[in-house]
Amino acid sequence: MSRIYLLVLLILLQPVFTEESTTPEVVSKVATAAANWLKLESGTRAIGMGGAHVAAGNGVSSIPYNPASLGFIQGSQLYYSKSNYVADITHSVLSYGTQLTATDYFAIHMFNVDSGEMEETTTANPYGTDRMFKVKDFAFRLVYAKRLTDRLLVGVSLKYIYESIYNAYMSGLAMDIGSNFNTGIYGFVLGMSVNSFGPDVQFHGEGLEKTVPPEINVSGVMVEKTESFSLPMTFRLGIKNDIIGTGDQSFVKMENQRLTISADAINPIDYTLYYSMGVEYAWNEFAFLRSGTHIGHDTAGMSFGGGVKVGGFYVDYAFADYGLLKDTHQFGLRFAF
Repeated sequence: MSRIYLLVLLILLQPVFTEESTTPEVVSKVATAAANWLKLESGTRAIGMGGAHVAAGNGVSSIPYNPASLGFIQGSQLYYSKSNYVADITHSVLSYGTQLTATDYFAIHMFNVDSGEMEETTTANPYGTDRMFKVKDFAFRLVYAKRLTDRLLVGVSLKYIYESIYNAYMSGLAMDIGSNFNTGIYGFVLGMSVNSFGPDVQFHGEGLEKTVPPEINVSGVMVEKTESFSLPMTFRLGIKNDIIGTGDQSFVKMENQRLTISADAINPIDYTLYYSMGVEYAWNEFAFLRSGTHIGHDTAGMSFGGGVKVGGFYVDYAFADYGLLKDTHQFGLRFAF
């Protein structure tokens, strides 16, 4: 199995080592999928590490990257985060996970995006109509993970998604599947996931109704026709290693320090292949410093973060630079019990 993971990883990473490979100036796949908010990076630890979390994730906050990450909790975990995203948009996460048996895990995960108040504009009133509205997005996941061996975890989540824009709405069901595999080779861990796999979605609702003259329709109302679009299915493959730590396979063994590095290859159906890299330093598993970056992404760049742990209570912060879209600040709380 480790050979299969390594082969797929080398195929995905091949463009990084090819001098002639560049991101094209025009990406024809952009805007060909709906519900792109499902690709927003969440989880304060993950954001601080540049989103490189499909192999490095280890709790309920990492479920959106890889549902198999749930299998690293011991007992139960409760997580909440609030993020001030770009253009006054906010998104938040609330999740709870618990260990059912020695090998079985279950969680619920809720992700919410709020655009904030916006003024309606129309063709007749391009500068606004004084009517305000919001865009609201919501994803609710039921997650199950299982430890198949001492080195292999698998996970699956079923999620309900809902999006509303001024009395028009879209809803649907999708799945995430993933795995986490400790290769046993110098401490390297491989992660793989497929996110947002599901049927096409389409907008409905009163917001699509338009008033027309009676000679066009005797009811005086016509409903605009909308196209159906696929969900933003994303394939992730990543690698992680504790190059400094207490484990037998760590390159440098130290009792009270850990240095974790991670890298992901990310391939959405509506964008080009891009990459993320991250690092986390931990002292006594009490204080944490993190940094990461994206490679080949059009807006996301460097990120930094940190956190502290007191007993089973974690407080985390992350700063991310989105280039022209400005900086963002993310806060997260995690409680293990």
